Amino acid sequence: MAVLQIGQIMTITKKALDIGGKTMTFELGKIAKQAAGSVVVQIDDTMVLVTACCADEPRSNADFLPLTVDYRENTYAGGRIPGGFFKREGRPTEKETLTCRVIDRGLRPLFPTGYFVETQVIGWVLSADSDNDPDVLAMNGASIALMAAGSIPFDTPIASVRIGRLDGEFVLFPSYSQREESDLDLVVSGTENAIAMVECGADKLPENVVIDALELAHSEIKRLIAIQREIIAELKVVKAPFEPPTDPWPVGFDDEVRSQWKTELTEAMHVKGKFEQKDAINAIRAKALEALSDDEAAEKTPWVKGVFRKMTKEITRETILGEGKRLDGRAFDEIRPISCEVGFLPRAHGSALFTRGETQSIVTCTLGVSQDRQLIESYKGEWKEPFMLHYNFPPFSVGEARFLRGSSRREIGHGNLARRALLPVLPTEEAFPYTIRIVSDITESNGSSSMASVCGGSLSMMDAGAPLSSAVAGVAMGLVSDGERHAVLSDIAGQEDHYGDMDFKVTGTQEGITALQMDIKVSGLPREILEQALGQARQGRLHILGIMKDAISEGREEISPYAPRIYTMKVDVEQIRNVIGAGGKTIRAIVEQTGAKINVEDDGTIQIATSDGAAAEKAIAIIEGLTKVPEIGEEFDGVVKRLEPYGAFVEILPNQDGLVHISEVAMERIPDIRDVLTEGDEMRVRIIDIDGNDRIKLSRRVILEDEARARGEDIPERDPLGDRRGGRPGGGGRDRDRRGGRDRDRGPRR
Repeated sequence: MAVLQIGQIMTITKKALDIGGKTMTFELGKIAKQAAGSVVVQIDDTMVLVTACCADEPRSNADFLPLTVDYRENTYAGGRIPGGFFKREGRPTEKETLTCRVIDRGLRPLFPTGYFVETQVIGWVLSADSDNDPDVLAMNGASIALMAAGSIPFDTPIASVRIGRLDGEFVLFPSYSQREESDLDLVVSGTENAIAMVECGADKLPENVVIDALELAHSEIKRLIAIQREIIAELKVVKAPFEPPTDPWPVGFDDEVRSQWKTELTEAMHVKGKFEQKDAINAIRAKALEALSDDEAAEKTPWVKGVFRKMTKEITRETILGEGKRLDGRAFDEIRPISCEVGFLPRAHGSALFTRGETQSIVTCTLGVSQDRQLIESYKGEWKEPFMLHYNFPPFSVGEARFLRGSSRREIGHGNLARRALLPVLPTEEAFPYTIRIVSDITESNGSSSMASVCGGSLSMMDAGAPLSSAVAGVAMGLVSDGERHAVLSDIAGQEDHYGDMDFKVTGTQEGITALQMDIKVSGLPREILEQALGQARQGRLHILGIMKDAISEGREEISPYAPRIYTMKVDVEQIRNVIGAGGKTIRAIVEQTGAKINVEDDGTIQIATSDGAAAEKAIAIIEGLTKVPEIGEEFDGVVKRLEPYGAFVEILPNQDGLVHISEVAMERIPDIRDVLTEGDEMRVRIIDIDGNDRIKLSRRVILEDEARARGEDIPERDPLGDRRGGRPGGGGRDRDRRGGRDRDRGPRR
């Protein structure tokens, strides 16, 4: 069969696989037939279309794979219309960006060396139910789309699974609700022979549990790859021939350069210090270029530079595997020198300066109120996120000059990893009702700045007074392997990351792992190497935690004086309307009177935020008054708000008043109420009755009589006329005023 070309009509092919108690289906040849490869992947009602296309010719002068991965979660997939003015999808969300990254990280190492053709993979969520996350479906679809594209030389299938853990049991492709209860959220991509990419969040799990989950994931990955091979075999896809480019220099030229310059280059690479080493290497390369004659320079200069790049990689790996040491002289399990400083930014609510070797981060913690939460919109709906971590990688951190743009995919990915690492130790909202924003600004970088962000984030939150359950530290592990020998490296520097075979970031507490991120370039990673890497990572993590503990061991007892104080109270749900008022009038009035920020939740939780304690107490008193349910027998210091011939209306609580009948004002009979009271007078009253319509009857007379009895005075009997006007002494009831009939105008109902 000919190679599948754009515009070629494919026979519809559909395959299904039962996995984790669910059925995953793959359908090709029905949608997007003009793409080089396309597939619709489905579980239940969640469907994702994934396509793959490439340019006709390689990019000119390219020396890298120009692969682009785009993933979009269309809001129509969940039956929603986007918010905002334009009512259409805008820039990618963080979730979409992170999914692009994990797809790219799994695919990129599997393209053949020297393939420099512009290639694009696009995943579109077409339908989304409330149980299945479409991201893993897109990851599997990307492999099939590339395999089905005859014009793209991608012939090593890769598959992906998600694993959760409920009550100690692993769950494949857990639902959203199961993931909320799970203590593990693990996404793994791999080939038939090896795990290629890992993203993991965990609730302080031991290393052996994570390894067991990885092995289960790989066993299911093999099943998914088997069905991919069935599909491609049925389609009879024929891949276009691809010949990787050869070195531009003639045979033997690289040996000639090595014989002259490798010894000096090796010495230069052992110079300590990132920029010192860089200068030494550049000096040797400059000598090699200067040794070229004028006639040779134009042709051979790029050749020499290419050979030097190859030698740099070879020397790095030979030093580690052959000599058993690292270029900077450290042992394989040795962590670079660390220093921690907290509270050095006077106005930040919490701050930390974390330095490890030549990697440094300024991390700040800002405490906010509930209104500061991040509004997240997706096809699933909207929610507010109370914990944010933002990572910034400015060009000066690596001595470069470039434009500052928006957050890159790398910055979003590193920030998400650090955020995931810290989530398991955060206090509950009841214990610490603050919105928390962490910002990690990388000021120097030579390897593993994301792990510096984790350590600094933990320190800054404790400096801000957040009661974390424990501190979190992270370390980046590396691997160098030639198939027979291997070396696991702790706290890898930038060069070891670039020329090594694995970047394995591990974060956790003394109890266990909170997050993992792993990218592997080798084909095959035995369990014993995984165990060694995780064990070595634990040793490094505990070492770092010990240093962090010397700087600060737990959250400060008092938060920064510049941070808002949040006071929390709870009211009955039925009383919320009394706090908010018609059109928000009441709550706005409280804010104006006190200057405090007030937020009312649907469950009756009220948060009052202010740096002024007196203002908070005033706001609390007002809200308590608005929501208090008066009871018979309670006494209040009330204010006369209105006078009528038959009595006085007295405000006993905010927006709540009751009637003091004229017969209940004094012990003696009063001909005219204005003889003894005026509006604005304060007086002590007692609730003597609340009728079926929640109208409150008050008495001042009963309090005066009690005081007289306490002094030993006799209380005179009231004349019959007084009783008829006042009703039963000390009681309410169905009394009538001679001039007004039944008591009218009782004021607003409670």
